[in-house]
Amino acid sequence: MRKLSNYFINGLLVFVPVALTIFLIIWVFTTLDATINKVHKFATPGLGLLLAFVLTFIIITFIGVLVTTFLGKKLFGLIDRLFTALPLVRLLYASVKDLIGAFAGDKKGFHKPVIVSVARGSTAKIVGFMTRESLENFGLEDYVAVYIPQSYNFAGNVMLFPKESVTPLNIEGSKAMAFIVSGGVSGG
Repeated sequence: MRKLSNYFINGLLVFVPVALTIFLIIWVFTTLDATINKVHKFATPGLGLLLAFVLTFIIITFIGVLVTTFLGKKLFGLIDRLFTALPLVRLLYASVKDLIGAFAGDKKGFHKPVIVSVARGSTAKIVGFMTRESLENFGLEDYVAVYIPQSYNFAGNVMLFPKESVTPLNIEGSKAMAFIVSGGVSGG
């Protein structure tokens, strides 16, 4: 029963942020489309959808601009503190925020692509991202943390390797991620 509960929670952690993000974008998009169609009937089919798409992009960009202002930082800081204070909301909000923050923004988590030797003497290699260069708090002074994404999946594993087994790659993090997630078909 405990294993089933863990599976359910892990499923929630993946499903809810993705579903919520998709739902919110579709909701904004369809609401704008419906509003535009009520106000004006376009003679050209699809023009209302195109306008709704452009407005959705503009609204999201405007929020991005707003959050960089002094007043916007205060407002979104208040919202951030409110969401992190609520027990269940905190779990979902923090998951979405951390996931998005890992790919975009000032604190990207996947900006250090590396190649890792799987075992001493082996020629097998794994491509991943160094996420922590010091593991002294775990008592592993000579180890680093490497996130290994899975191909065709929204999952991965954090693995700990000796520093000498890890070699930085001289490519952009986004290209390395595309290479891994596509199973080696694109990127790189």
